[in-house]
Amino acid sequence: MEAKGRAKPPSLALPWKTRMILSVITTTSDAALRKNGTVNRRFLKLFDIRVRPTSKSVKGVSSHDVVVDPSRKLWFRVYVPSQHANEDLPVIVFFHGGGFVFLGPDVPAYDAVCRRFARELPAVVLSVDYRLAPEHRYPAQHEDCFDVLKFLDNEENMAKSLPANANLMRCFLVGDSAGGNLAHHVTLRACQFNFRRLKVIGVVAIQPFFGGEKRTDSETQLKGTPIVSLKRTDWMWKAFLPRGEEFDRDHPIINVSGPKAYDISKIEFPPTMVVIAGFDALRDWQKRYYEWLKDSGKEVYLYEYPNMCHAFYIFPELPESTQLFRQVNEFVRNVSRNSDK
Repeated sequence: MEAKGRAKPPSLALPWKTRMILSVITTTSDAALRKNGTVNRRFLKLFDIRVRPTSKSVKGVSSHDVVVDPSRKLWFRVYVPSQHANEDLPVIVFFHGGGFVFLGPDVPAYDAVCRRFARELPAVVLSVDYRLAPEHRYPAQHEDCFDVLKFLDNEENMAKSLPANANLMRCFLVGDSAGGNLAHHVTLRACQFNFRRLKVIGVVAIQPFFGGEKRTDSETQLKGTPIVSLKRTDWMWKAFLPRGEEFDRDHPIINVSGPKAYDISKIEFPPTMVVIAGFDALRDWQKRYYEWLKDSGKEVYLYEYPNMCHAFYIFPELPESTQLFRQVNEFVRNVSRNSDK
């Protein structure tokens, strides 16, 4: 009898253009991370393309920048859909990814993502430029993002920064990768802060950057997938945590659902959308986050993309990217409708 061979494990199938871009991103990022825990920013500037705001509407969206604190170069970019000027619109506060080390609101990929959110939801979108590690370690990033919410809660700041139809009582915190981590932790703080003109009513965590001491199956089995790897994430966590602290991936800022997790069972944490992908090495941590929220009695929805990798949604040529934007639209609409009841 002829022995049956083992079935080949599924492989990541992407268009050649997407693969090429992911390869360039991965290679460039690795080349910039030094063994001594610093980032070669001079090298990154060779590839650094930034997009300026557009006061005139481009493809239905205008944008402008708002400075919160010049001393720490804290600012955000506002995206306004021009065809919905007479509608009451939710506010999306967006936190970009990059492992707390790379990128910003004005890189082409995130500028395009936020324009797309503004146009397709529609919503007024604010994209925050928080400080980066290792030059600025935790809690700098989380403080910056929370301070943007406090800035917006001031009536004068709000009037100068946002259009009149932006409804801060329908505020959603949205982020991918490191931004997903920020979205969770900033929301947790917002739930315990007495805002006067702002209310966070929903969270969208797109492939959030979490971790822990014990290696998961997805971390060990998905070694060759784009953008995320054990070596890369370990480097970033070491660059992120404060100097002098023992390196502990079970730190509650990293392992949000781990042994040192914050008890949120009695906190009114808002409805949350969690997005995971089959070829993302962080997948198991993201799934645990969903299960932890569910076990804590929170309203949470899981959206799985079994054939996609980390950061897939920033590539508009992928059908799954279009699908995700539609699902975010649906989530925002449903949560907004329920909050009005």
